[in-house]
Amino acid sequence: MADRVYSAADLIALEEQYGAHNYHPLDVVCSRGEGVYLIDVNGRRYLDCLSAYSAANQGHAHPTIINALIEQAQRLPLTSRAFRNDQLPLFYKELLDLTGYEMALPMNTGAEAVESALKVARKWGYKVKGIPENCAEIITVGGNFHGRTISVISFSTEPQYRDGFGPFTPGFITIPYGDADAFEAAITPNTAAISVEPIQGEAGVVVPPEGYLHRIREICDRHSVLFIADEIQTGLGRTGKLMACDHEGVRPDVLVLGKALGGGVYPVSAVLASREILGVLHPGDHGSTFGGNPLAAAVARAALRVITEEHLVENAAEMGAYFKDYLEEINSPHVDHIRGKGLLIGVVLRPEAGGARRFCEALQQRGILAKETHQNVIRFAPPLIIDRPTLDSVLPDIRDVLLMA
Repeated sequence: MADRVYSAADLIALEEQYGAHNYHPLDVVCSRGEGVYLIDVNGRRYLDCLSAYSAANQGHAHPTIINALIEQAQRLPLTSRAFRNDQLPLFYKELLDLTGYEMALPMNTGAEAVESALKVARKWGYKVKGIPENCAEIITVGGNFHGRTISVISFSTEPQYRDGFGPFTPGFITIPYGDADAFEAAITPNTAAISVEPIQGEAGVVVPPEGYLHRIREICDRHSVLFIADEIQTGLGRTGKLMACDHEGVRPDVLVLGKALGGGVYPVSAVLASREILGVLHPGDHGSTFGGNPLAAAVARAALRVITEEHLVENAAEMGAYFKDYLEEINSPHVDHIRGKGLLIGVVLRPEAGGARRFCEALQQRGILAKETHQNVIRFAPPLIIDRPTLDSVLPDIRDVLLMA
């Protein structure tokens, strides 16, 4: 007996009936992905301008990554870290050769990697810096988004992320984003680290003042404080450099990666640091059943190969500049300004524009999928494989939507 065929409306109704309402998605029901495109259940094709929040930098169902997934899944998907596997060591070497760090801690999701980095920073503070036990402080910045765990929302400045979820984890000091002087003023003998996104994605593609990251690096060096950079959304080519910190030639002590590390097909994340920093962990201190599994390692190896062999970093720089220049030339009464780097672009709307949601819904009607963030920003972040003819095919539609009444 053939399975029932569900319409888009049926599937939306089922999701609304049975799923927790913790998202507000656009009402497009995707069934396939091909490169820069998503295809809905009716066969309509859309240009994906979100890339699964930068998890699909390499495009959807990239054959190199899919083949690695299938081959490894058929051979050995999981051992747990109780045993060794033949993919994890190669993943370590290739990731560290690419980034220049000495050690890596593999995890699954970005939030897990952030939590891991916070734990490592605290333990480093106690064992290396000499902070009194249970007194370590980690400085964070306003507008941050590092995930949705209890610890992370404890230092979020977004009221909705915190509402109803207390009591909160202590040990975090929050200062304004982009203010290096405020960072230095907040440092105490108990400060172990500062955690910063080099460009804030969820806050609305917020780019800090030029030189901010360099100042953070210099202040950390003077005060023996770890610089943690959350590059989960911005890393691996998204901003037109391998890492967004590279725009200022800055090297954080702890680098947190995720999203695109899994090539858009599997959750893979990692914390990268020196041997001195990650060396504070000993067997039993921290772990994950799935973190570093052979399937994840094989997928991540393929994801990294695609980024380097297909020159996606360079393409993001070129296509991002072209895209941003076009947007800046649109004289829309709704647009306040354009910001971003590479293929991470935010269109900031004026308060009287009526919110970004209606523009995203209008774009959807024209076959373009983008998503609002912080109510008044449209984020454009297509896969890094996008080419100029593809961009040219949609730019007039984007212009028309930004000029609509």
